[in-house]
Amino acid sequence: MKLGFVFMLLLLYLWLHWMNEGSFFVSSKGTVISCTVSINGTDSIAKTDYSFICATLDWWPPEKCDYGTCSWGRASLLNLDLANPILLNAIKAFSPLKIRMGGTLQDNVIYETKDDKVKCAPFVQNGSELFGFSTGCLPLSRWDQLNVFFKKAGAMVVFGLNALSGRTFRPDGSAIGAWNSSNAESLIRYTVNKGYTIHGWELGNELCGSGIGAKISAEQYAADVNSLKSIVDNVSRGFKVKPLVIAPGGFIDTDWFTQFVEKTPKSLQVVTQHIYNLGPGNDNQLMNKILDASYEDGGRQPFRDLQAILKSSSTSAVAWVGEAGGAYNSGRNHVSNSFANSFWYMDQLGMAASYDTKTYCRQTLIGGNYGLLDTATFVPHPDYYSALLWHRLMGRKVLSTSFYGMKSVRAYGHCSKQSNGRMPPKVNTTLQISYTRKIE
Repeated sequence: MKLGFVFMLLLLYLWLHWMNEGSFFVSSKGTVISCTVSINGTDSIAKTDYSFICATLDWWPPEKCDYGTCSWGRASLLNLDLANPILLNAIKAFSPLKIRMGGTLQDNVIYETKDDKVKCAPFVQNGSELFGFSTGCLPLSRWDQLNVFFKKAGAMVVFGLNALSGRTFRPDGSAIGAWNSSNAESLIRYTVNKGYTIHGWELGNELCGSGIGAKISAEQYAADVNSLKSIVDNVSRGFKVKPLVIAPGGFIDTDWFTQFVEKTPKSLQVVTQHIYNLGPGNDNQLMNKILDASYEDGGRQPFRDLQAILKSSSTSAVAWVGEAGGAYNSGRNHVSNSFANSFWYMDQLGMAASYDTKTYCRQTLIGGNYGLLDTATFVPHPDYYSALLWHRLMGRKVLSTSFYGMKSVRAYGHCSKQSNGRMPPKVNTTLQISYTRKIE
């Protein structure tokens, strides 16, 4: 096991912190703050997927606006420029990058079939419709283009299915009735017949607990996931490796998630939660929240809650963050896409991994103000390089790591990605780091 890179990352994090604090120099008083990082290498406390880093692609059309700003442009799954070489190379750099295709409008999407006689229409803005847009359609020709592109890019694809198909709605937003799986099954069969590889099928987006726009009971959702599992097994019969069945893709509600997990012990392989712990994108204090370590401390609870639910159940399902953008409603320009946002993002990656989260999907790869790539130019934002740095350096095994001396600095340790993965016996490594800074 190689630990040198862990210390390098720690020093990088310290440097980021110093840059935020201002200029540093040896003062005449010689004030020194001594800090210690302790890494216990005797055993790992958690283990991530090899492809821990994940990014999302959404359905939002150009008309999607938040707080008077329209930041999505042509970043939708339906109109994204798949011929852009920067996009291709940005994904290929990870080898592989997990791509989760989904978002709010996924529960408003129908899929074209070979027998369709009606034109496959795009989303149209309509304030009276659920989520503010009419039902949109995914043409099979576009599905072909997406799959060809992602194969070329070497991506691992997770696709979010419409979970509201066939349901009726009560005034409180409750979706009633069983999931009508026929359209989804048609897409899954088409995908298999075309030889496309899908890493996982995810059912629904933010419909758990109190829901966002609509909600489904835990008991009904579990029954629907069981149906999806049956479809995947039947369509993939004869294949050694089958796509994962993933759900529910929403905000943690401990009672709802507990019931849901208990009722899907054999059908569910991944439990996904969403993280937007910085609040709305129009918050003028967003930058201060990102740079406030005490505020960020509150971000541990969702990871802790989901880990406890999975440990106390009979399921073999694992935890993912299926979507995380920091600030919701498209983030904030000049903050979510700035260098400073890496304070939030890198801390989230380390924190998630330490709670045995296997995959972390950033909202978004491109689109909104929180994209890893610029919506107009496709040029990487700072967080893209943070993600790539993590992917290249951090191995799967997570080590117990503690930092003492400054409350505003955190440290996370993993075995090196280039190591043989073997844990050395009875090793506890401690670094003493001293530096000098101006004390106001």
